[in-house]
Amino acid sequence: MESEPTRGGTRWKRFAVVMVPSVAATAAIGVALAQGALAASFSVSGQNFKVTTDRLDGTGFLQYGAYDVQHGGKNIPVAVSAFKNAKITNMCQSVVMPVPLVGDVTMRLQAGGNGTPVEAKNLYIDLDQLNADAQFNNINIGVAAGDQTKGPGMKGGNEHADPGGFAQEADSATLTGVKQTAWATSAGTFKLSGLSLRLLTGKQECY
Repeated sequence: MESEPTRGGTRWKRFAVVMVPSVAATAAIGVALAQGALAASFSVSGQNFKVTTDRLDGTGFLQYGAYDVQHGGKNIPVAVSAFKNAKITNMCQSVVMPVPLVGDVTMRLQAGGNGTPVEAKNLYIDLDQLNADAQFNNINIGVAAGDQTKGPGMKGGNEHADPGGFAQEADSATLTGVKQTAWATSAGTFKLSGLSLRLLTGKQECY
């Protein structure tokens, strides 16, 4: 019988067994936040993550500049993309975590495949890079962030933005072939159809 592979003296399968409950607990906290069971106050972890989607269809679009307060007090400049409602087809999120004695471990979440997209309400994505093909309907460019009327409004909390700062809004937006790097994602509700959450050895990111 082939022995279980080891890396740096740590058995990978045993490590995964230890890690999965903590990941599940984190996911449970996220669900509780989405359901309003916990106060939605957070600090950005200090690690960004990668996101890909085949298609995002959103209504009530707003985008504005802000900075997030990182855990430890550092400020991170971001562009906030917000939607009142969004449907996301074939979504993938990944983050690489360096683990002592093991090396890099990738936590990868996938959902919204098999013809049933992810559904979100009051979705906020704090990002610093976005590549996609985009179409906006009835767009207003150069409105004050605090004066917008189409989107869900400014998020607040640990996000800091100037209500008089530059923003753009649209009745709806469609983005295809999305590749982005983000620091935080939050939503009032987040329905993840076909959810798959995996821990993978090495760097196995969404892109």
